[in-house]
Amino acid sequence: MDPVSEQETPVRLSAWVHGQVQGVGFRWWTRSRALELGLTGFARNLPDGRVEVVAEGTRDHCARLLAALRSQTSPGRVDRVVERWAPAKGGLTGFTER
Repeated sequence: MDPVSEQETPVRLSAWVHGQVQGVGFRWWTRSRALELGLTGFARNLPDGRVEVVAEGTRDHCARLLAALRSQTSPGRVDRVVERWAPAKGGLTGFTER
């Protein structure tokens, strides 16, 4: 596969954001960034205080969302982001807060 096609092949980014990220508008902020990048997926609070982010789109756009999650511009305080990359599964519409 040539590099251009590889960059345009949809991927799925799953990210678990650790820190003070619940109750501070973090999911809304993440949704706004994802929609700006044309990604589909969701952000949801987990019982242990983390936020799980699942996004599908081009690798470049998912990587830009990941960089935003790790930046100091998000609401709250991000201590660590654990990421996992996989092929896109599809079936996602829009980007929602769950």
